[in-house]
Amino acid sequence: MKTDVEQLTSTSKKLSIEIDASEVDKRINQAYKEIRKRAKIKGFRPGKAPLKLLERYYGQQVIEDVQKELISETFPKALQESDLTPLSFPMLEKGSVEKGKSFKYTAIMEVRPEIQLGEYLGVEVEKQQVTVTDRDVDERLEQIRKAHGKLTPVDPDRPVHEGDYVIVEYEALSQGEPIEGVRSTNFMIKVGSGDFHPDLERGLLGAQKGEDKEIHVDFEADYYHNLLAGKPVDFKVKIVDIKQMELPEINAEFAKRLDPSLEDVEALKAKVRELITQEREREVEREAKTQLMEKISEGLEISLPQSMVENEILDSIESVRQDLLRSGSSLEKAGLSEERLRQDFKPMAEKRVKNSLILTEIAKKENISVSDEDLDQAFQDIANATGQEAEPLRRYYEARGLIDSMKQRLLEQKTLNYLFEHANIIIRKPADQPAESSNSKDKENS
Repeated sequence: MKTDVEQLTSTSKKLSIEIDASEVDKRINQAYKEIRKRAKIKGFRPGKAPLKLLERYYGQQVIEDVQKELISETFPKALQESDLTPLSFPMLEKGSVEKGKSFKYTAIMEVRPEIQLGEYLGVEVEKQQVTVTDRDVDERLEQIRKAHGKLTPVDPDRPVHEGDYVIVEYEALSQGEPIEGVRSTNFMIKVGSGDFHPDLERGLLGAQKGEDKEIHVDFEADYYHNLLAGKPVDFKVKIVDIKQMELPEINAEFAKRLDPSLEDVEALKAKVRELITQEREREVEREAKTQLMEKISEGLEISLPQSMVENEILDSIESVRQDLLRSGSSLEKAGLSEERLRQDFKPMAEKRVKNSLILTEIAKKENISVSDEDLDQAFQDIANATGQEAEPLRRYYEARGLIDSMKQRLLEQKTLNYLFEHANIIIRKPADQPAESSNSKDKENS
């Protein structure tokens, strides 16, 4: 087998493969030998039909089978010999299979571009010092309190007040005609939240349970719902029920109900402070790593493989689709078009692909790899976070061919952590304190 690689563009190559005529003849002869054993041709016993007759009856089938067999056996070897890893399914151009002639075929494939890296170790990045105030703790406690509140019906004679939760049936009309897909039953609106539209929520104030109302709303041109954006809309609304939120008192009993190990409110506050601190530390580290990647990638001109960009876009669209399905909605009901989402997601997809290419190249230069232990730990982390068992999760990923993509994500995370550990981190403190510099996380924490 002979192979030749031709660079077509910075992200595509052409692999040419030629298989010797002797090997082609060998495969054709083997194919006819197998066919002769089972061929049923009138006038001849099994295994006795002449080759000319077999060629007449089975010639096309033999050529197709030999061609598939040769490609399936030689293509993986050719990729390995040429050190090529296609990013998407290659486009094959097949020659003809003929006795006494070599068989040639080519594969045009998208590949990772070569990257000329700049400086990536010792890059200076800023990291905000984490502080948690008493006010932060009190605000989080109020959020926890509201999360454990109960919705209870108000007095039947009491009208809607600010802050009430109103269950409605509604239909939207534009110029007297119903807007398809914009109607609902048992839909809950928190009055004053602005989650639906402030004008519609204000229109509910003072309404009584069972009352029918018509509320006019002029939607802004940039309103998130495409079916409503820029339109004057009349809503026919029926008030099904009015509820208010009853909140628990923050006391020792409430603390123990959240966590039996918490003895009193002070212990609860200490726990909340710890959780907020951990969240903010993770957040400032994410921000610092984002800043680090921006500095490393700044000025690097990289031709992006379009299959990688396309996969990122499709993953983002599918994520939105699944989120909507879980909430009982859909792209159509939410007024979202796939084409609009593609446009919105493309810049971020291109950025993610660029970062992925850079991190993969750095991993190669620094001999960073994903071990079996790394993969085991990743599955255990997912299991801990989701309350599942690690082994069934692994089987799920294996059955759907997701292991390689998971390894790639782990490789990128591991490489980014390595870069962060070797960065020159400037701790950004309050204005009255000087900033500190460190070359590693260990020094930073000392």
